[in-house]
Formats: sequence, C-alpha cells, structure tokens
Amino acid sequence: MYNFLTKCAYKKVDNASAEILNKYRLTLLKDTSSISIKDFGAGSRVFNTNNRNINAIAKNAGITKKRQRLLLKITSYFQSSKILELGTSLGLATAALSKGNPNALIKTVEGCPATALVAEKYFKQFSFNNIDLINARFEDFFISEAFKNNNFDLVYVDGNHNKEHTLDYFEKLLPHVHNDSVIIFDDIYWSKSMTQAWQQIITHPQITVSIDSFYWGLVFFRKEQNKEHFTLRL
Repeated sequence: MYNFLTKCAYKKVDNASAEILNKYRLTLLKDTSSISIKDFGAGSRVFNTNNRNINAIAKNAGITKKRQRLLLKITSYFQSSKILELGTSLGLATAALSKGNPNALIKTVEGCPATALVAEKYFKQFSFNNIDLINARFEDFFISEAFKNNNFDLVYVDGNHNKEHTLDYFEKLLPHVHNDSVIIFDDIYWSKSMTQAWQQIITHPQITVSIDSFYWGLVFFRKEQNKEHFTLRL
C-alpha cells in the first residue's frame, strides 16, 4: 500500500501525457454539436433531455481531470496489458487508460450508438490505436466471445449506477480476473444502493485489499496479502 501511494497515487503525471489528456478534454469542450443519447443506466442528475451537446456532456458528465490523471497513473503503475472499461461515454477515461500503457489492449463498451461514434471519432483523431470500442449493452457484451475468451488485468466500471446491476457485473467479472488484477468501481456514493453494493463487494472472500477513495472503490485479489480495507483520499 505504501508503494502504491508513493509511487503511483501521489506521483505527478509526466508533462507529455498531461498535455495529451488536456488537449483531448479541450477538443471535446469545443465541440458544440448535438447528439441524441440512449441511456441504459441510472439516468442523469444534470440533463433533463436526451438531446445533448458534446461539450455539455464533457463538462458535466465526464471524468474529472484529477480522476483522469489518477487512472492514467494506476494503469502505468501496474502496467496493465489487458484492460476492460464498462461505460466509454466520450472517452475521457479511455484516453487515460490508453496513455497509461500504450502497449495495452483496451476493450471499452458503450451502449449508446451516438456516443460511441463520437468517442471513436476522437480516438482516431488522437491516434489512440490500442482501443477496441464495442457498441453494445453490458448484458450483451457479457455473453459475447470478446468477453468470454478474455481475462483482464484492470477493469474500470463506470456505468449503470445501480446496486443490482453493479453486483451482477462484479459476479460476471470474477472468473475473468486473476491474482494481480484490480477492479475500479466509479461513484460508489452515487446513491444509497450503490454504497450498499460497494459494501457487499468488499466482503467477498476473493477480495483481499479494498480502497475507498470517496468517489472510487478499488478492489484487489492478491492472495499473498491479508484482508484489509483502507479509506484514503487519492
């Protein structure tokens, strides 16, 4: 845990990577085009219509700059080579995963066709060539060959903020992780039910170390370590 904090979480992002992430964010914030969203998750607390501008989505619903940089550092620190993201949105988090390890193979799943098209457009523009974007509902992805035939080093879950679905995704992911994998759950305090899901996940016997960062929940599977739970501001 000391190494994770000092060599990863509290370490500065290199200037070149930070510049790319900033450019990606600014490009989205300048995009005033509008798309029609098909939302399969818990809905939005910001938008009251499904017709949304790209720049508004990036500003109000995208991963924050701080979390984006932390995701890059985590990917780089663990040198995760097989990565799964559930919930691409406009790809702000995906960009961090891509820059964190350019040699990784990233599968990212987005249910909304219009959103997926925008993300794919900008992945190509920024030459994020290690990203495989899959336009599918999570439920359909979980029964696909793209999921069934793979194990993952890092999984970032950012979609469908619902207790029942989150626990279901966790159970489906368990056969596809290994001793050194990490799963990151976004918005564990989104709602009372999401917090209940998180509290249930960390009691699972396969989880050895868990971290509550107040916005993310991270779980590890290393059998060499005793079961411990940490509450940290990352």
